[in-house]
Amino acid sequence: MSDQHDPAPYDALLLLSFGGPEGPDDVVPFLENVTRGRGIPKERLKEVGQHYFLFGGVSPINGHNRALLDALRTDFTAAGLDLPVYWGNRNWAPYLTDTLREMVHDGRRHIAVLTTSAYASYSGCRQYRENLADALAALEAEGLPLPRVDKLRHYFNHPGFVEPVVEGVLASLADLDDTVRAGAHLAFTTHSIPDSAADSSGPAAGHGSGGAYVRQHLDTARTVADAVRDRTGTAHPWKLVYQSRSGAPHIPWLEPDICDHLEELHATGAPAAVMVPIGFVSDHMEVLYDLDTEATAKAAELGLPVRRSATVGADPRFAAAVRDLLLERAATERGTPTRRCALGTLGPSHDLCPIGCCPARTDHPAAAGADSPYA
Repeated sequence: MSDQHDPAPYDALLLLSFGGPEGPDDVVPFLENVTRGRGIPKERLKEVGQHYFLFGGVSPINGHNRALLDALRTDFTAAGLDLPVYWGNRNWAPYLTDTLREMVHDGRRHIAVLTTSAYASYSGCRQYRENLADALAALEAEGLPLPRVDKLRHYFNHPGFVEPVVEGVLASLADLDDTVRAGAHLAFTTHSIPDSAADSSGPAAGHGSGGAYVRQHLDTARTVADAVRDRTGTAHPWKLVYQSRSGAPHIPWLEPDICDHLEELHATGAPAAVMVPIGFVSDHMEVLYDLDTEATAKAAELGLPVRRSATVGADPRFAAAVRDLLLERAATERGTPTRRCALGTLGPSHDLCPIGCCPARTDHPAAAGADSPYA
């Protein structure tokens, strides 16, 4: 095997995701998993679960992860990369601990981990690292040999993530009427998080003013908007906006909300808008409900033509990007010089999360970082 296609020291890839219910009976137990430790009554969870019940109690995320698994395996095989791919979730079956246990029984000892979150934040990075530490602790308590787990770097600016987003925007613009297309605004959306969580996202040296979370999203949005301008000859106005706020009203979260932004666009005479969910790898429930249902209904109420561009999902270019990230990290682990792909202005992210990166709300061990208790 050529050095460029050598996955060593890795003997497996783990796709680590959020998870979601796959039927009405799963909804409340799933939400109990998500909110464990917060003391939220079951009746309140039933109210929250109404978004899922509108779609038969099924979140699209697990189906999209199965499609991504297939895409990864197809890409690896076509590239001659003999590496098994597993899948585990944070909040629903297949559970992370069960998957790691299976991997250990299969003899996997050095595992690369891809999370379905492209950006730095507590919930999008460190919390997954905490989940990995919890799973390793469970295996340790069972007397099983512990594998080494290495989380692949953030990929928000990898060409294999950005290019499908660009094409999704172009397709959405093309679907607008000729009379409004040229003046359409691009509303880049991502999950709102508390201001305090945003400010402390990424390495400590960059904390404050939205931290790495906001900087990375802005860089991706700018890169996509510039690519759309270059390919269409039209510089569409754009803005980074937020969705899916879920916290207490008195706690400041990132704004503006997508629905408020659509009202502002309408009030200022914008002829149309394209909602671009750059914060989501695939069509989560937040995309189906908050954008396709709620925000689209708001646009219809305003009489504002709107389209929602596609998420990256299982696009073959994204699968190839994952292979690139894996081989890049493998080469780094072997001490071999390698090319690290990144668009925009921020450059490639760190491989190993430093101490103080996306700090925890409480003191909790996290794997795959400089502060990991597992070597």
